[in-house]
This record gives sequence, structure tokens and C-alpha cells, in this order.
Amino acid sequence: MSSFPPAVIFIIGALLLPLLHKRIRPVAYLVFPVLAFILLIYLETGTSLSVPFLNYELVLCRVDRLSLCFGYVFVILAFLGGIYGFHLKDTLQQVTALLYAGSSLGVIFAGDLFTLFIFWEIMTISSVFLIWTRRTPKSGKAAMRYLMFHLFGGSVLMAGILLHYNSTGLILFSHFEGSLASYLILFGFAVNAAIPPLHGWLPDAYPEGTVTGSVFLSAFTTKVAVYALIRGFGGFEILIWAGVIMALYGVVFAVLENDIRRLLAYHIISQVGYMVAAVGIGTTMAINGAAAHAFAHILYKSLLFMGAGAVLYTTGRSKLTEVGGLARAMPLILAFYMVGAFSISGFPFFSGFVSKSMVIYSAELNHMGLAALLLNVASVGTFLHTGLKLPYFTWFGPERDLNPAPVPKGMYIAMGLTAGLCFAIGVYPALLYNLLPFTVDYHPYTPTHLIETMQLLIFTGLGFWLLIGKLGGEATVTLDTDWVYRRPSRLAYKLFVVSVGRIFDYIEILMLYITRFITTISDNPAGPPVRLKKIIGYHIFGDRQPTHEPSYYNPHRYRLPLGVMILAVILLFVIVMAWVIGQGI
Repeated sequence: MSSFPPAVIFIIGALLLPLLHKRIRPVAYLVFPVLAFILLIYLETGTSLSVPFLNYELVLCRVDRLSLCFGYVFVILAFLGGIYGFHLKDTLQQVTALLYAGSSLGVIFAGDLFTLFIFWEIMTISSVFLIWTRRTPKSGKAAMRYLMFHLFGGSVLMAGILLHYNSTGLILFSHFEGSLASYLILFGFAVNAAIPPLHGWLPDAYPEGTVTGSVFLSAFTTKVAVYALIRGFGGFEILIWAGVIMALYGVVFAVLENDIRRLLAYHIISQVGYMVAAVGIGTTMAINGAAAHAFAHILYKSLLFMGAGAVLYTTGRSKLTEVGGLARAMPLILAFYMVGAFSISGFPFFSGFVSKSMVIYSAELNHMGLAALLLNVASVGTFLHTGLKLPYFTWFGPERDLNPAPVPKGMYIAMGLTAGLCFAIGVYPALLYNLLPFTVDYHPYTPTHLIETMQLLIFTGLGFWLLIGKLGGEATVTLDTDWVYRRPSRLAYKLFVVSVGRIFDYIEILMLYITRFITTISDNPAGPPVRLKKIIGYHIFGDRQPTHEPSYYNPHRYRLPLGVMILAVILLFVIVMAWVIGQGI
């Protein structure tokens, strides 16, 4: 049991869940994350489980502090997501959520590239169902685009893995050097990390997922990619500025966004940018910061999506221009949401204050002043839209005749537990420090850090108050880089699908004509020659005009007599026997 893969528990759960009654499934779902958490407690650091497969040695479970750190938060979120969706009776959604969480764990504990790739693709297939199961026209199209994007990224990843194996003969998942194979693998990871311009799938798909599905989506895919980047590309300097661009890019588009869940989706890009930048820095402090921020982000971003999902569940609406005045109807949801908002904004005594500052501090230690400054600027935008704009216009904006439905108790419980974890990490950071890959020597609650943080937050709040009239949501569509490939999509569809389909149709018609001709010849070989002879005789020798053939098919019209065929067979037999005797066989 010291190196048993935790993913197996979730996969077994996904197989067993459909066999249970719908009233038992929500309870049974919670059992599997609990069992996985117990297993994680007993996993011994430094152990691994390997199995031979063909000529390879697959490492199904590699246990170290990095994998355990991500493993714990993944299992915790899977449990909290199960409580949040406890009211669900949708078997497909429950099963795919378990499979999604389990395959994410499979990647985290994979010690070789082939095992990683298998779980990577299972993660893609299972997660797309959390979008499809909303069963709306928009969710269906978004899910298809999501699937195409990730299958493309997975194909590039597989190409990199094969090239890496061909050049090195190794399949172990470890740190990569700067080769072509490494950059192909990096590209595959970058797709899941939503590094611009490879990010379009995220704000496109996550807002179209189910209420519960988007909670899971916000937690796993991008953070699995962050783990993979830490494991394989720590210290790649190109990631520093890629992360800084992500942090700013996501903030700008989040400020412009009108849809609540799309706003939060864009901000995933921003927050993952901090982690990517820390991976690029690559020092012990930076890697700790990336892992810590991933841990904290999974909790508070899930909490934010839970709050937005509760609004969608009760009102059926998710745009800032369509909601408002919900504070009286949903005070507890607002309170829990604000815990997530304070955490993501880096308020003291909340988890983001600890994790985000570790990343910025690691940049300062490495004399990257510009990167640290820009990450602080991104923090201002975070509080502006997630901590002020979204809650104000959702819960305190103009009142509308919404008549919200009751919120299921499971949503309250899940949000309460998640909020408690966000607050506990902020108050007692050692809870998080003890799980990080390396020993931590960092104290966030210094007078300088507290003063700087409060200055940023206070002036951001003041700016929001002065510009509140211009920051409200607008019923517009914000163009993003996905326009580049979505705009010509109709032309590409006509060129590569419709035109190719027509070509195949023409080929099929031609083959049918050829088949009919061959069939006719095969059924009546003498017919066409006799018909041709009559036509030639009429036009050249003046024979009687050939009569019109009846429209119906008569296979005996020109068929040779049976006696002629028998005679031909006998002659062939005589010839063969004569040859055999002549050869003395």
C-alpha cells in the first residue's frame, strides 16, 4: 500500500457508481475521495510502483513531496465538489467528475511519460463531458472546441514524447533539456496551462460547463499543467515572462468581461501566470511559491466558482447586466464568495496573501524587479474585478425581478468548508508550508509586506468607487485571440469538410456505376458484344435495325447455351490432362 496509485480508487469509483441507485450515488461518491485521502496519508515519500509493459518499465506511482502536495489538494477538492453537487442525480456528471479527478491524480503520480500521457488523455475526455452535460447548444459547441484544442495539444505532447524516447531511449518523467522534443512537450503542457495565445479554450468552455462541472474544471486541468511544468521545466527562463504576460492578460480581459463565470475563467489565466512565472524562476523559493499558489488557488478559485454557480443555479442567469440585488436573498453565499475574493486578492489572513507573496518575493530575491512590479500590478486588477466589480454588481447592483430559487444545502456546506480552509491557511501558513516540496523559510506577516498590501488594496478600492459608473458590465462580446481561428472556421469547414465530402460523394456515384457495369457483364458476358455486333451491322452493313431492349433485366437474353459451357469445360479438362501426361507428372 506504500506506493498504491490513488488514481485507481477514483477509477474504481467511476466504474461502480452507475451500478448504484440514484439516491445512494451522492453518498457513495464521497467515499472514494475519503479513501484516497487516507491512502495519501500512508504513502511513503521516495517509494514508487513500477510494472513491466512490453519493453518498458512504467512507473505508475512515484511518491515525493511535490506529488503529495498536489495530491492532497486534488483529493480535498474532489470531496468538496462532491458535497457541492450532492443534489445531483445526473449519473454521467458524477461518473465523469470522478474519472476527471482520478486521471488528474494519475498524471500527478506518474513517473514515466507514457503513463502520464495515458492519464493526460483520459483527463481530456472525461472533462469534456462536464461541459457537454449542461446540454445546451452553446455548451455543445464549446465542448467540441475544447476537445479539438486539447486533442491537438495531446498530439504535440505525444510527438515530443516519442522524439524524446527516440533520441534518449528514456521514458522517465524528469527535468528536460532544451531539445526539440523538450519544446514539443513544453507546448503540450502550455496548452493545458492556457498560456496565451493557447488559452482560448478556457474562457470559451468553462462558463458553459454545468454548475458543478465548472467547479471541477477550475481546479484540475491548469494545475495539472503547472505540476508538469514544475517537474519538467523548472528554471526555463522563457516561462518567467510568459507567466507575467498571463498575469496581466487575464486581468485585462476579466475587467472587460460581463459574464460572471467567464470573468472568473479569464482570471484563472492570470493566477496561473504567477505559477508559471515562478516555475521559470526555478529557485527553491520559487518552486515552493508555485506549488503553494496552486494549492491555494484550487481552493479559492473553486469557492468563487461555487458562488457564481449558486447564482446561476438559483436565477438561471450569469451576466452582470442581468443580475443584481441578490444580497438579501443570498447573504451566506455572498459571505462565502467574499472569503474567496479576499483570498485571491491577497488580503491579510487569507490564503492568497501567503501564496501570492511567495511568488513575488522569489522574483525580488533574484533581482527581477520588473517582473515583481508587474505581478503586483496584476494584483491590483484582481481585487478590482473579482473582489469589487463582480460582487458589487451581482449582489448590490440594481435590483431585478429574479425570484431566486432555494440554494441546496450541499452548496452551503461545501462553500463553508472551502472558505474555512482559505481562512485557516491565511491565519496559520504552516498548514501549507508543511506540504510544500522544500523546507520553507518565509514569513509573510512583516510590517513592510502588510503596509504595501493594504496600500494597494485601499487605493484600488478608492479607484473602483470613483469609476464605478464605468466599470459595470456591458452586453458586448470581447474579441480575443481565438478570433484568429474561429473567424475563418466557416471557410475552413466548407473547404476541408463540405468540399471533401462532395468529392467522396462523386467518387461513390462513379463506383456505383462501375459496379453496376461489372455486375451486368458478369451476369451476361455475351450480351454487350452481341448488342455491339448488331449496332455495327446496322450502321456499316445495312442490317435490320436492332430492336429496343426491354427496360426490365433478362439475364437469359444473350446467355450462352448450357451445352456450350459444358463443352468448354470438357475441352479445358482435356487440355490440362494432356499437359500433365506430357510432363510425366
